[in-house]
Amino acid sequence: MQGFMKKTKKKRAPTPFYISPAQLSLDCFKTPFEQHLNFKNRWVALAKLIPWDEVCNLYLKHVGVSDTGRPPLNPRVVLGSLIIKHICNLDDRETVDQISENIYMQYFLGYSSFTSEAPFDASLFVEFRKRLGMDTLNAINEKIASLKTHLETKGKEATPTTGLKSPSDQDGNRAEPLMEPQPEADEKRVAPMPELEPLPDHNSNAAEPKNKGRIIFDATACPQDIAYPTDLDLLSDARKKSEELIDKLYSPTLHEKKPRTYRRIARKLYLKTAQKKNKSRKQIRKAVGSQLRLLKRNLKSINSLLDAYREIPLKPKDYKYLLVINTFYEQQQQMYDSRSHRIEDRIVSIHQPHVRPIVRGKSQAKVEFGAKIHVSVIDGISFLDELSWDAFNEGSHMMDYVEKYYQRFGCYPRELLADQIYCTRANRAALKEKGIKLLAKPLGRPSAVQIHVSPGERNPIEGKFGQAKTAYGLNRIRARLRDTSESWIASIILVLNLVKLAGAALPCLIVKLMLSFSAKDLFDLESQNPYEIKRQMILIPEILYSQRIKLKIVA
Repeated sequence: MQGFMKKTKKKRAPTPFYISPAQLSLDCFKTPFEQHLNFKNRWVALAKLIPWDEVCNLYLKHVGVSDTGRPPLNPRVVLGSLIIKHICNLDDRETVDQISENIYMQYFLGYSSFTSEAPFDASLFVEFRKRLGMDTLNAINEKIASLKTHLETKGKEATPTTGLKSPSDQDGNRAEPLMEPQPEADEKRVAPMPELEPLPDHNSNAAEPKNKGRIIFDATACPQDIAYPTDLDLLSDARKKSEELIDKLYSPTLHEKKPRTYRRIARKLYLKTAQKKNKSRKQIRKAVGSQLRLLKRNLKSINSLLDAYREIPLKPKDYKYLLVINTFYEQQQQMYDSRSHRIEDRIVSIHQPHVRPIVRGKSQAKVEFGAKIHVSVIDGISFLDELSWDAFNEGSHMMDYVEKYYQRFGCYPRELLADQIYCTRANRAALKEKGIKLLAKPLGRPSAVQIHVSPGERNPIEGKFGQAKTAYGLNRIRARLRDTSESWIASIILVLNLVKLAGAALPCLIVKLMLSFSAKDLFDLESQNPYEIKRQMILIPEILYSQRIKLKIVA
């Protein structure tokens, strides 16, 4: 007879007794502010891992500080609020509310005491993203990568020659820096991220550094928060925006009669087809033609109204809409006449004209609308190599990404993992010339290939994309401007590296704690206070538990 498993007792929060709302007052509510902050909190642990001095100096260097006007916000508040926003996947208003209510978030931002006031208005998030930009966030990302290299190098130097050995030392291979294990990759071929070194001169006679490290390449699309674009819906939006421009341009003193727009009739014609569950091609073409003619009429009316002005009276935002609508009309008219649905630089959103369709060929969505990015993963740290609003072939740009690796670390990678789109004959020859080993499906028949690459070796970069899209909002970019959308994407890449940094600092802490104990110290402690030994021995699991960053996705 099998025995029963012993039930574990779970420590639960005390159940509050019900109190009538008429008897409960705010003054009677007990607050924990007389106590100290819990050092096991994730924001407290993460605040200790970020190099705030270096990061804030980079912010001030790129953004700058004016000598006149109101003093600017603290750079730590600006950068920390963006980190909180993307780690918790909140919108701008909710982020400000959470910061004003959470004492740990205020500690993370560098506050000396708790305050219930909001740190800033939620609309300033747009200015933060404009001022930071993708270049500044990438520079901060490089600083985070160098910090991770410093932690791993420090942990490698602290490894004792006798006693504990790393798994690579036990197998007889060269020692690797301490880092989080990656079970998807082959541990025998995992290379450390090389230390940041000054860029050597290519024309110098000094010997070129040897290839170091392993790099993984891949690209993905970052969909924008827009409605699925159809020609009929876009024409209706453009027509309504043209009607608004006519209302703004019309002046009774300059114009004899206001042009007719037939907006009610146009709305009925649009809904007559748009509300149908099943629409034939003939019905869609007929509705598109009617909306095109109405939009053409409105554009002629706008031009006639503008002739009465010496200067364009529209605001920059409205004038941009006018230019976008004119370009959009020309594209739609050309596709309507040629009976096609493809055109270069096709506008898929009136409000975000920079967005382009990206054909990915995925089963869930064959076409995505947003920016396309190329990411390199080096020992768990992600680098944003390229961001483009137009579709590009990442295979043709592969050697440019390899040169960026050389600019960062002063050497070429030893191994490169890439998808099939990168493995052209020209790229294979270029990699072979630089001494880089390509870990991908080789050319030739499968029976003639001796070494096969496991499909799971590219899992780390796929996991990064899933982590960024599922937890940090990369699957829905809710910024509307071009530069703010780029800052949004770069901020998510920065958050990915911060989460990885928190995991990389943990093994280095283990080595540091283990080296801090010696037989002489323990003997001295025992002679003075026997209970001190017990306290020192339980210090390691206590600190490890405190450094456990409880984020949504494990780094």
